[in-house]
Amino acid sequence: MTSAIEDKLKGNWNIAKGKLKQQWGDLTDDDLDYQEGKEDELVGRIQRKTGESKEKINNFLDSLKF
Repeated sequence: MTSAIEDKLKGNWNIAKGKLKQQWGDLTDDDLDYQEGKEDELVGRIQRKTGESKEKINNFLDSLKF
C-alpha cells in the first residue's frame, strides 16, 4: 500500500514541486529531484534545507489539492 505522499508525488510532481518552492523559497530543482521509491530521502533533503520537521513537510504535502 502506498502512502498519500507517494501517490501525490508520482501523479502530480511538477505541481507539488512548484508549491514546495512557494512555501519554502530556498528550495531548488536539485533539492527537489524526485526519484521513485526515495520519498523519505526527498523529505530529508527538504528538512535539511528548510529546518522544518518531517511531520510538517508531510502535512504540507498531504494538504496539497490537485
